[in-house]
Amino acid sequence: MKGLSLTLSVIFHPLLMATYGCLLIFFGIRHTVYDYMTPFDTKWRISVIVFLFSFMFPVLNIIILYKLKRIPSLTLSGQEDRTFPYIMTALFYFGLFYLLKDINIWNSIKLFVLGGGLGILLTAIINLKYKISAHMVGLGGLLGVLLSLSYLIKFDMTFFYVSVILIAGLVGMARLFLQEHKPSQLYSGFLLGLLVQTVLFYTFQKITFA
Repeated sequence: MKGLSLTLSVIFHPLLMATYGCLLIFFGIRHTVYDYMTPFDTKWRISVIVFLFSFMFPVLNIIILYKLKRIPSLTLSGQEDRTFPYIMTALFYFGLFYLLKDINIWNSIKLFVLGGGLGILLTAIINLKYKISAHMVGLGGLLGVLLSLSYLIKFDMTFFYVSVILIAGLVGMARLFLQEHKPSQLYSGFLLGLLVQTVLFYTFQKITFA
């Protein structure tokens, strides 16, 4: 059971949520404007850039901090170990948003990245007093993006909502089994991610960043 819990925690690591979301929007959810009206090469380029800034660079940063003995482990299990890596990760997200800002792609993708950065930054601030679950923030944010896009483009994504909620339940049980979080920390994390993305989308979707 421990092995399965660790596997779920790695596969659905919060740093991978932006990449999964990008791949889902571009390649997983068919027959939408993102599927039909975005060139294939553009989809892959954006997906690779998102992966680099939201996963590879933050992971390298955590490894460097570990090698410099600024953090005791790569898993960031301790509450006090999380704040600085989270802030640095948020900066990578904001850097990615700045990079995408003037590129002629859907504003929804830009908002998705910006919401990810805001969610991580808020997680870092909350973590100063309370060990909120970053895994749940990521999954809640992904659900918020799907709900927002479904409303904005009038496209039924029920299958994907249900899938994300089921995955969140499994990951939540895994984090409880590993004794990384309490139930309240899981619920609050999921709610934070969901609120950040939905509020951001509904408020700023019509803003033109280009």
